[in-house]
This record gives sequence, structure tokens and C-alpha cells, in this order.
Amino acid sequence: MIHKPEGLSVVLDGHKRSVNAVQWSTSHAHLLASAGMDQTVCIWNVWSRDQKKARVLSCHHAAVKDVKWSPYGLFVLSCGYDCTSRLIDVERGIETQVFNEDQVVGVVKFHPDNHNLFLSGGSKGHLKIWDIRAGKVVHQYVRNLGSILDAEFTVDAKRIISSSDVSKSNISENSIIVWDVSREIPLSNQVYGEAYTCPSIRCHPFDTKFIAQSNGNYIAIFSTKPPFALDKYRRYEGHSVSGFPIKCNFSTDGEKVVSGSSDGYIYVYNSKSCELIRKFKVYDEACIDAVFHPVMSNVVASCSWSGQVSVAET
Repeated sequence: MIHKPEGLSVVLDGHKRSVNAVQWSTSHAHLLASAGMDQTVCIWNVWSRDQKKARVLSCHHAAVKDVKWSPYGLFVLSCGYDCTSRLIDVERGIETQVFNEDQVVGVVKFHPDNHNLFLSGGSKGHLKIWDIRAGKVVHQYVRNLGSILDAEFTVDAKRIISSSDVSKSNISENSIIVWDVSREIPLSNQVYGEAYTCPSIRCHPFDTKFIAQSNGNYIAIFSTKPPFALDKYRRYEGHSVSGFPIKCNFSTDGEKVVSGSSDGYIYVYNSKSCELIRKFKVYDEACIDAVFHPVMSNVVASCSWSGQVSVAET
């Protein structure tokens, strides 16, 4: 049971620099994690009447790029510019494991079926699956790629979809790659032929489609089935990206898509029709990430380039 006040909208101040990501806990749905350029992960008890900032986790030695709640409960996995991913016990406020890399780690994702495994992607274009129990890399996905901007398991966990920075190369075809998880090979590198980078990739919770936030100021739709075709007739547009690492996300029921925007607005779209349902202003600077609450689909948490975190009703 989530105990919340009548008004669900909350402003959460605490980060001193830009915030890169926010994520709700699915097991403790009043808790929100945020990853900041101020080298901290903040845990927010969102609707507490007293102390909303439940924990400040200062385990990283440089800016934090991403944070994910462990499906096993009160642990978060974070990563960042100190070339590490760190598993942190939120209740005790201490890190329990450190996973060192030779690259800035920009994204982490837990395996959907085996929560002892997680995916990491970083600045040298390396994608790895780690086994938390052994503390070792068990799969590597190697190709001459630019920095990994995002990576996502498909719902069946048989494939990984990665997005990389192709802005320094003339080859746009490598911007989105679909990988075979067990064979460690690319199944397609010609998914997206536009000369835009895609800072965010998300798979639909049950439909055979995924979406990619494009620096062309729209969200593209693709099939998760070979040949992973781009939907040429539908896309989500109205928001702007303008070079910011702006994320998009599905609601838990898959009915809606939410996106941040460089104009400081949150945009909510109908997942099927791509129609804009609502947009509302939350920040003076860019809104970087926006995520639906796992239970209350009318509640969205977001974060900004200016360092604010907020929760709003849509």
C-alpha cells in the first residue's frame, strides 16, 4: 500500500548539478532513485511528510550517469564517469560490490529473467553482461562502435538493442544494433539509417516493438522481430531533443509513452496512435528523464538539466 497525500505533485531539491536519470522502485513504490552529475545517487521517500531525501549515496568518485533498482529489493545499481558500476545497499547506505571497467559507464540494465546478471555499456563502445555473484563479465559484445548511449534487453531476453554515438563517423547504420545475447553477434546493424544519434532505447512491455529517441526531435518505432523494421508511417513528435541526452519511457501497461524535452516540458503520447495526450511545463531548463510510476499511471517522476527532481500528476 502506498501512503500518499491527496496532491501527488512534489518538488525534490537536493542535487547540486544536472540529474541524468530517475527510476521508481517496483518493490517499494514510494521510493525514487536519481543519478546526478554531482557524484551522488539520491533516494527519495517521495510522499513523506518529513524527510523526503531518505539517503544520499556518495559511493562514486565522479558524475553518476545511470541508476537502476535491483528487482531483489532495496539495492540500486549505479554507474558513471569513474569507470565503475556499483551495487549499493540502500538500507545500510553502503556499496556491496564494485565492477571496474576501462571506460566511462553510461548505462546499466538488469537482465529481465536472471537478476544476478546486468548489462553495462560505455564510452569505448563496449557492451558487457556481468554476473553479480562471480563479479565477472560473462558476455561481451564487441564491434568498432562509438560511445554506447543506451542499451536494452528485449522482453524475452534473447536480444540486446544498443544505441551508439555515430556523430564522429560517416556511417549512420551502426547507430542502432540488435545483438544475439547468447551468440554475442550482431543480428542487424542497418536498423536506423538516419544520420541522428538516439540517446534512449526502450522496449514495449509486451508488444513486439521498441522505440528510440532520435536527435531528429522525434521518437522512432521499430519491430523487435527480424528484420527490425522502422515504422515509416508513425512516430511520436512534438517534443525537442536538441542534443540533450533525453530519455523516453513506456507506462507499465504499455498504453502511453512519456518523454522529456529540451524546452523543459514533459510530453505524454498515446502509445498506439502516437497522438499527443498532454504536455506540461516542469522546468526552465531541459527535462532529461521522465518515468511513469509502476502502479499509478497518472504519476510521472522527472529530472532536469538544472538539477531538480519532481513528481507530477498527468
